[in-house]
Amino acid sequence: MSQAAPISAPPPPAAATAPERTTWLILGWISLCHLLNDVTQSLLAAIYPLLKAEFALQFWQIGLLTFAFQGTASLLQPAVGLMTDRRPMPMSLPLGMTSSLLGLVALALAPNYPVLVTGAMLIGVGSAIFHPESSRVARMASGGRYGTAQSLFQVGGNAGSAMGPLLAAFIVVPQGRGSILWFTVLAALGIVILTRVGRWYGERVRASAGARMRVVTHGLSRRRVRQAVVVLALLTFSKNIYTASITSYYMFFLIDRFGLSQQQSQLMLFLFLAAMAAGVMLGGPLGDRFRPLTVIWISILGVLPFTLALPYVGLFATGVLTVIIGVILASAFPAIVVFAQELVPGRVGLIAGIFFGFAFGMGGVAAAVLGLVADSHGVAFVYKICAFMPLMGLLAILLPRKAELAGLTLGPGPAKAP
Repeated sequence: MSQAAPISAPPPPAAATAPERTTWLILGWISLCHLLNDVTQSLLAAIYPLLKAEFALQFWQIGLLTFAFQGTASLLQPAVGLMTDRRPMPMSLPLGMTSSLLGLVALALAPNYPVLVTGAMLIGVGSAIFHPESSRVARMASGGRYGTAQSLFQVGGNAGSAMGPLLAAFIVVPQGRGSILWFTVLAALGIVILTRVGRWYGERVRASAGARMRVVTHGLSRRRVRQAVVVLALLTFSKNIYTASITSYYMFFLIDRFGLSQQQSQLMLFLFLAAMAAGVMLGGPLGDRFRPLTVIWISILGVLPFTLALPYVGLFATGVLTVIIGVILASAFPAIVVFAQELVPGRVGLIAGIFFGFAFGMGGVAAAVLGLVADSHGVAFVYKICAFMPLMGLLAILLPRKAELAGLTLGPGPAKAP
């Protein structure tokens, strides 16, 4: 006589029997495309001394170029994120890179300042389309390792930003502004890769169509969530004002104070941007291990002693301090994005759009304002006032603590978007 199968225990949920895997290939591709996207962005800032000399620009016009690029991205990214939360658009990814390619062409061939501004805006449009959707792809491919995936995605962008000054120093400066056209090859490569990534993304969307997904939620009130998101946005504001002061005016500061050449100053800027890439790579895994709030505290407020010392030290110490500042300051952003995504579950695109857009927008506004300050009080004064921005890290005391987020539950999510 055969033995009956036991029926006392229900089958485990699907999430327990088949845990989602991290799709490292997709993460690698999207990180590489972030690198290619941000190379195009960083070339703009890296050639500012060249543009200033060729077009006889003032500092406020340099700031306006940054504002045109970052302001465009800031306004569009939240709208793109909200729209793609409701209706995913996988093939918008290569479209965004195409806009960046056209921006490079405009920068290379611009006969006057208005065309330079147009080129900067086209690159901003490309970034506005790229960041929300690619951040969603990174989360989809994370397998639950959200901080690590966000870091890997962002480190590509920071690496691309770091490469810009090197490429400008060794290619654009010696060969002239027209050599920017060579970098359209990188943008074309990005279009090809993003087309592949878009197909994978589209398959995931189609596979989940009609299925209501479970989304992690919490018991925080809407008012508490709004307060926390505003605080995170202000922390991003403080971080990006300081970053904008470096990316837009650090080369001029080094040339003015220490008499460095244009190429030497670009190499110094590379050190800062490379340090930021290292900081981004550390921030996500540390946030996964110790929680994002801990990383935010250390990153924003912990950088204060170094920013206060920077305007008053010699050349070697300046290089050392900017590396330390870059590592510590950049580690905050992956933690901020993941924290915000936990606060507003199911709205990955909107959160990515707000925070990447806010980062671009505030950097652009800061660059424009700091340009006026540099014209009236000298570029060194910029770093004396920006040194106090990390004090805004004290606002982290208003963020929800671990105990408030301990009651996480699983609720129904959107039917269309994964």
